[in-house]
Amino acid sequence: MSEKERALLRFVARLNDEPASVSAEHIATLHASGWDDEAIHDAVSVCALFNFYNRWVDGAGIHGAPESVYAASGKRMAQGGYSRDDP
Repeated sequence: MSEKERALLRFVARLNDEPASVSAEHIATLHASGWDDEAIHDAVSVCALFNFYNRWVDGAGIHGAPESVYAASGKRMAQGGYSRDDP
């Protein structure tokens, strides 16, 4: 993983763990690492959506699938990516 990617993941970890602590300085660090505003916006959106989904699932009492379902899904994604299209 590149240092550029590590910088973005450090930012997302901070956003996830301590959202009120994110400042313009953190954004400037991402810019200095080579990320533009659109990419930063996308990272913030993905982090926010996963937090929403996790809270919605937990609050709605939805339970996970059996381990075999996750294993099959992981195998499918490893072979074909996130696409749901059948080969």
